[in-house]
Amino acid sequence: MSATRDGNRRSLLHFVTRAPYRRACIEQRLAAMKQSISSTFLEDLDGDTLHEECGVFGILGHQDAATLTALGLHALQHRGQEAAGLVSFDGKQFHTEKHMGLVGDHYTNPVTLAKLPGSAAIGHTRYSTTGEVALRNVQPLFAELEEGGIAIAHNGNFTNGLTLRRQIIATGAICQSTSDTEVVLHLIARSRHSSTADRFIDAIRQMEGGYSMLAMTRTKLIAARDPIGIRPLVMGDLDGKPIFCSETCALDIIGAKFVRDVENGEVIICEIQPDGSITIDSRRPARPQAERPCLFEYVYFARPDSVVSGRNVYQTRKAMGMNLAKEAPCDGDVVVPVPDGGTPAALGYAQASGIPFEYGIIRNHYVGRTFIEPTQQIRAFGVKLKHSANRAMIEGKRVVLVDDSIVRGTTSLKIVQMIRDAGAKEVHIRVASPMIYHPDFYGIDTPDAEKLLANQYAGAEAMAKFIGADSLAFLSIDGLYMAVGGEARNAANPQFTDHYFTGDYPTRLLDKEGEKMGGRKVSVMSING
Repeated sequence: MSATRDGNRRSLLHFVTRAPYRRACIEQRLAAMKQSISSTFLEDLDGDTLHEECGVFGILGHQDAATLTALGLHALQHRGQEAAGLVSFDGKQFHTEKHMGLVGDHYTNPVTLAKLPGSAAIGHTRYSTTGEVALRNVQPLFAELEEGGIAIAHNGNFTNGLTLRRQIIATGAICQSTSDTEVVLHLIARSRHSSTADRFIDAIRQMEGGYSMLAMTRTKLIAARDPIGIRPLVMGDLDGKPIFCSETCALDIIGAKFVRDVENGEVIICEIQPDGSITIDSRRPARPQAERPCLFEYVYFARPDSVVSGRNVYQTRKAMGMNLAKEAPCDGDVVVPVPDGGTPAALGYAQASGIPFEYGIIRNHYVGRTFIEPTQQIRAFGVKLKHSANRAMIEGKRVVLVDDSIVRGTTSLKIVQMIRDAGAKEVHIRVASPMIYHPDFYGIDTPDAEKLLANQYAGAEAMAKFIGADSLAFLSIDGLYMAVGGEARNAANPQFTDHYFTGDYPTRLLDKEGEKMGGRKVSVMSING
């Protein structure tokens, strides 16, 4: 309850004691306030409605576990900039630190790291949303179970998370956050299996969607990936100690060796034995399915120097640009990337087309990314903060502007105007991914379908007119598939998760948009990892 509402309640109660004859009227006002407070809680429950990409990192058996985890999270900062959390275990008790802001704002402080002793740790970076900025939603989440404590962090989204939340609340559970991860904790606690590892597996068998997840107990570090491998998760090794993280760039920063990808549907259980050795057990509780990694990891999210499912992200993005140049040639004088996401594709476009590549736009790296900023007004303002035109490379020229994707079109509109203001003769946009028609429900922040630019304007020509470009073209779905996997899309059995382009969702979507909860609309998307 806020201080204002608390004060109002005290004032009303004071008035009741002085005027008993008006008690009925006041009780009505109190009831209205109670209803308002209840409604506010429901808004809070559904407040973080946009999904966010996040990053996870965990290590077992290393004396510098917390410091290494902080470094790993720093390398994964691009996956989550709103908050960062870290839990360590020192052999006797768990230690938790959670902070809003960037990893470097807090976890470079020796005082903070000193609060995280132990040889095991997991950490999490979280992206911003349109809802409440709440420390209670920052992962890892921790709970005490019969066997001892457990900390969990995950990246992705459970498409039946809200459904399961309602079920456990209906049976008496009390939820303290709006995170899907808390549902997993409840399912673990309710499992009838004896060991924590078996309880964990029992819980994830009930979850649907796309996720990579880490759990840490007193002796174990557990890693799990969804049945079709939508979200990335890799295994590494440092001095014989196992590491799990969202991307290989987090291994590189600490000098760890890449071992392999955690396979789709796999659960890996690492356990410290009494003699200090570590055993590693691989289980596959899900029925065998073909892997379908998220294409947007290659298009936008993963860091260019990472390797996702065996593919170097930078090389893949460059190949997207080369295929785009073949599919959508343009008579231009200069190829200019929209930094930083469009840079590899622009290099590929320039190489394939023979048009010179130039940095016609300079980016201020001290401002966060716009793809998932909270409001449309902030997005528009953010473009002005982030980008400035390099007039010497643009003035009097036909500019081929290459970007990785267009979602709402806000950024593109502002950048085109900025390029024209810098004296460009023509501005042609080439996008190194297909048009986005459908929202995501597996951990990426995307707006509702009707807010996507491709659904507001019929075709590239109409979209170009809105943005203010002389022409606009997108990479085809087959062109994207060829760049990433070397083969065209198999319509019967797609090799990747591509629903945002095609509408082909790879799993059931049980938390359906427009369902009712307590008489008000609840979004399909709850805040997650």
